[in-house]
Amino acid sequence: MGNLVLYAGTVLIWGSTWLLITFQLTHVAPELSVAYRFALAAALLFLWCVWRRDKMRFPLKEHGFMALLGASLFSFNYLPFYMASQYLTSGLVAVVFSTVIVMNIFNNWLFRSERPEGKTVLAALVGVAGICVVFADEITAFDLGRGGSLGLILSLLGTAVASCGNIIAARNQRAGLPVMQMNAYGMAYGAVFQFMFAMVTGVTFTIDTSFSYLASLLYLAVFGSIVAFWCYLTLIGRIGPGRAAYAAVMFPIVALTLSTVFEGFVWTDTAMIGVALISLGNILVLLPSRQ
Repeated sequence: MGNLVLYAGTVLIWGSTWLLITFQLTHVAPELSVAYRFALAAALLFLWCVWRRDKMRFPLKEHGFMALLGASLFSFNYLPFYMASQYLTSGLVAVVFSTVIVMNIFNNWLFRSERPEGKTVLAALVGVAGICVVFADEITAFDLGRGGSLGLILSLLGTAVASCGNIIAARNQRAGLPVMQMNAYGMAYGAVFQFMFAMVTGVTFTIDTSFSYLASLLYLAVFGSIVAFWCYLTLIGRIGPGRAAYAAVMFPIVALTLSTVFEGFVWTDTAMIGVALISLGNILVLLPSRQ
């Protein structure tokens, strides 16, 4: 499958998941909703791998790295996002997460000593500038005493944890771990961590049997977790975490479009300018590198 198809799949699916997360904000604790999501996704992935007779036995060391992947990419990164969605619109949460490209570039340089291409840095700056323009009012009105500010902090925290997960995912693929099996174990570990966290914090275990909750849970598990993460982590293995993460700058446009329809997001002049900048950055990062 070509990189463009993988990129488009990541953008379109993840762009829609932010709205679906809002349907998970019921009487069920966020940590349980995250645990249910990845427990279901892991179970389906294990069944798929067993049916395909894929290799499922790996050294203990690699299980340690898959557990780290689970904690950072399928667990403690999502919990802050679910909590932030109680204070921010889904489009804004998606936009904050798009800063992962900057964090990935920095972490890739810090942990792997890989200097980013000038084109990638320029694309990131243009994209982030677009994000700042879109949400200039929210940024200038930042106040720790407001729910929106708490949502922004939680979103940035989740993004930072996810960026670390991206670096771990790149390491795991360099070590030869297949994406599907790595994701199956990683999601299983992530679900276990969230169930343990819920137990430690005294959360009452419950489930919402409404159609909206169960349908959104199924979509988030199958498409938002299995399909999208396969596309995204495959991209990381092919083009590196810095360039792959640029999908996170593009999918806010999808999230904002859905937010316009379902949450009443208003397209102001600054919002349109910001989206244009994000699109320009997207074009820049997809231009072929000079050999």
